[in-house]
Amino acid sequence: MPKQQGVRAAGSTATTESSQAPAELPHTAIGDDVPADSDPVPGRPSEESTAQPDGHAPEAGAQDQAPAEESTHERILRVAAEVFARKGYHGTGVAELGDAAGLKRGALYYHIGSKEDLLYNLSKRHVEEALARGKRVVESDLHPIDKLRALAREHIKTIAARRDEVIVVLREMHALTGKRAKQLAELRHQHQDLFAQVLQEGVDAGVFRSADSVAVMSVLGMLNWTYVWFDATKGPLTPEQVADKITDIALYGQLLPTQRRSGKRKPNSAEADQE
Repeated sequence: MPKQQGVRAAGSTATTESSQAPAELPHTAIGDDVPADSDPVPGRPSEESTAQPDGHAPEAGAQDQAPAEESTHERILRVAAEVFARKGYHGTGVAELGDAAGLKRGALYYHIGSKEDLLYNLSKRHVEEALARGKRVVESDLHPIDKLRALAREHIKTIAARRDEVIVVLREMHALTGKRAKQLAELRHQHQDLFAQVLQEGVDAGVFRSADSVAVMSVLGMLNWTYVWFDATKGPLTPEQVADKITDIALYGQLLPTQRRSGKRKPNSAEADQE
C-alpha cells in the first residue's frame, strides 16, 4: 500500500540536532492540540472496561492506580505521571518527586538520571505501547472501517485507563530538548501514520473520501479531546461506546454516499454472495 502523504508537518524529518526543544509540532498522534492551561481534567477511572473492540484489538493496559506489586522504577514512573499531570513538568521539583515516591534525592537520581530523563522515559514508554497496540490493529485483516473503529477504541480506552500518562504526553512533551524531543516526535509521527494508513486503505477500497492530513487530524482531534470531558467512572457510556460514537461521526463525513448505511459499511461482493 502506498505511503500516505501530506501528514507530517514541515521540518518534522530534519536530521540535525538542536540543543533547544523544537517548535511545537501540529500533530495529534498522541496529542499536540491540548493547551497547557485547559480546565482540570475529570477524575481518573477506577476500573477499565474489559470489552474487546472489534477485530481482536488488544487491551489498553494498566490503570493509573498502583498495582499490588511494582518495582521501584515502575513506582517512580507512576508517581511522576501523577505529579506532572497535576502540577506540570516545570512546576514539579525533584524533591517533590522523591517525597511522592518515598525516595531520598540520591536514590531518586540513581533510578532516573535527571528530571528530563524521567519525562522522556515516561513519555517514550507510553507512546511505544500505544504504537504497538495500534500496529496490531492495522496489520490485522479487518476491513478499513472496522480497523478505524478498533483504533478509536484503543485510543479512548488508553485515555480512560491511563489518564495521568496521557495528560503528561499531551501537555509536557514540549519540555524535552535535543535528541529526546526528536525521538519522541518521530514516535508520534509513527502513531499518527497508523490512522493515515487505515484511512488510505479505505480510500483504496473505495469506501472513504480522503486520507489527507485534515482527515487524519480531524479524527485524532476528536479522540484526543475526550480526556478533557469524558470520565469513564461516571458513565453512562463506556470507553468503547464513546469511541464508537466518535467513529460514527467521523465515518459519516468519510463514507461515500453509497456506503452510508446507518453508519455501517456496505458488504463487499464476496460478503454479499454469502448473505
